[in-house]
Amino acid sequence: MWDAWPPSVLALRLAGVEVPWCIAGGWALDLFLGRQTRKHGDLEIAAPADRFVDIARRFPDCEFHVAGDGQVVPLTDGAMRAHHQTWARERATGAWRFDVFREPHEGDIWICRRDRRIRRPYARIVEHDAHGIPYLAPEVVLLFKAKAAREKDHLDLQAVLPLLGPERRAWLRDALDCVHPGHEWRAFVRL
Repeated sequence: MWDAWPPSVLALRLAGVEVPWCIAGGWALDLFLGRQTRKHGDLEIAAPADRFVDIARRFPDCEFHVAGDGQVVPLTDGAMRAHHQTWARERATGAWRFDVFREPHEGDIWICRRDRRIRRPYARIVEHDAHGIPYLAPEVVLLFKAKAAREKDHLDLQAVLPLLGPERRAWLRDALDCVHPGHEWRAFVRL
């Protein structure tokens, strides 16, 4: 049962935490656009994998589970090594409130979990909306959305792509070539 909090709740709960976290997924694109474009069934954030405990400490009212391969299991070291997603369930309601993508990194450099050759400083991939809510750069979000390329992902691409300048488009094109060679989105991303 998902009843995700809005990004503003996570921003309040994580205010002051010394971790380069950011809203990811569809909500990140809406924060980039400055408006909500569709209903969101969940809320994802991205954070360095080894800093997950700093995030979790801010949510003593939640229990965390690892999600992957169609299963959601209690949080253990083994499960955390096997999968990058960690769902937070509020104890009082039993509702799933948000999902933490535990991302690989080296210091202040983010590393793409799908191809370790793709790296960027957190300072270049974490942006902020008008209210100061951190979100993942749209070109990085689109790279991850390309894997499934569901109808909502195509709509997200159509909404965001016209606002991406040449540098962002070039990065997305090159990243698609690494992670998803020959992907149909490459034709849309061309400069």
